[in-house]
Amino acid sequence: MIISRTPFRISFVGGGSDMEAFYSRCPGAVLSTSIDKYMYISSHRFFFQNQIRVKYSETETVNNIDELKHPLLRETMRKVGLTQGIEISSIADIPSGTGMGSSSSFTVGLLQCLYANKREYITHEQLAREACEIEIDILGEPIGKQDQFAAAFGGLNVINFLPNGDVRVEPLYIKNEIYQQLQDNLLMFYVGNQRKASDILTEQKKNASQEDKFNILKSMVALVPDLRDCLYSGHLDDFGSILHENWILKQKLASQISNNDINEIYEAGIRGGAKGGKLLGAGGGGFMLFYCTKENQQKLIDKLKPLEKFDFAFDREGSKLIYFADEQY
Repeated sequence: MIISRTPFRISFVGGGSDMEAFYSRCPGAVLSTSIDKYMYISSHRFFFQNQIRVKYSETETVNNIDELKHPLLRETMRKVGLTQGIEISSIADIPSGTGMGSSSSFTVGLLQCLYANKREYITHEQLAREACEIEIDILGEPIGKQDQFAAAFGGLNVINFLPNGDVRVEPLYIKNEIYQQLQDNLLMFYVGNQRKASDILTEQKKNASQEDKFNILKSMVALVPDLRDCLYSGHLDDFGSILHENWILKQKLASQISNNDINEIYEAGIRGGAKGGKLLGAGGGGFMLFYCTKENQQKLIDKLKPLEKFDFAFDREGSKLIYFADEQY
């Protein structure tokens, strides 16, 4: 038995600049962190050596890899070269479609698990790069590269996307007290409406060719060094206002990113004392993140009832093996 654990992520600013339609013309960047909510992938030898069994929200037992319905499982197994005699299961702390990069955490964690099954070492950079190849190049998903790198590397980072396709991960080494204060001042609420991000991202990808949308993304990328600097300086009040500015810009990128219900929740949060926030992921639903100092948090929670606060903490590690045969890692 082999088990991998891969974190989900929350992205603060710069989202959308990780798509080729943007970074091929202008360098992109996001500032994000992994959190202590995970995707777990387990694998072991299947009793029927010529078959494959996979368990996710469904269970599939097939004789040939081409018969697998789950595209990420099928293409990841094909890429690694494990095509028979294996059983794979997945379980997640958070459901898909909630804006925390679950699909990419799944792909990264599956690669980690399958390479270990073959007794092959894989770096964080290779995990992220191969996950991008599977999701973007092979399956043609209209997504960017930030989720794969955030899941593979873990931690609080600026992730840069260069015009030649390279990705550079810049860890942020901020003071422990600032790191803790940032965690303490971030509150998350589930607003409902799980959704598949591809429709929103397809529109956003198409819109990126329009000069006004392209300039909006440039403005969002420009917020990344501002947010990084406020973390290093400890001026965390600026963190909330930068989140707010990013959210206002993001809503202009595609028609489905926000709606009246989401806008009402956000405005209630601001009235409740939050200094800023954003909807996580592509848009349309999932989790709303707010920056709110301690003294206003109960007021914020009361304003957003019946929505419940979702507890989380930052994660400092990326994808890793947590169990291998009879040994704990």
